[in-house]
Amino acid sequence: MLHSMSTTVEPASERSADEVNEEIRALWRRSGGILSVEQREEYQRLVLEWAAAAPQSAPAA
Repeated sequence: MLHSMSTTVEPASERSADEVNEEIRALWRRSGGILSVEQREEYQRLVLEWAAAAPQSAPAA
């Protein structure tokens, strides 16, 4: 059975970019710098969540 990976970000809660970033850092620390397939999927989900939560900068004038 094939499973497709969703690219839709559905955060479990409204976390700040800093909170998500800390979870990303913790994932890398736990993995020792080498992510398993499951950890890569979690990392991708977290990066998408982080990007959605990150404040958008205004374009330079």
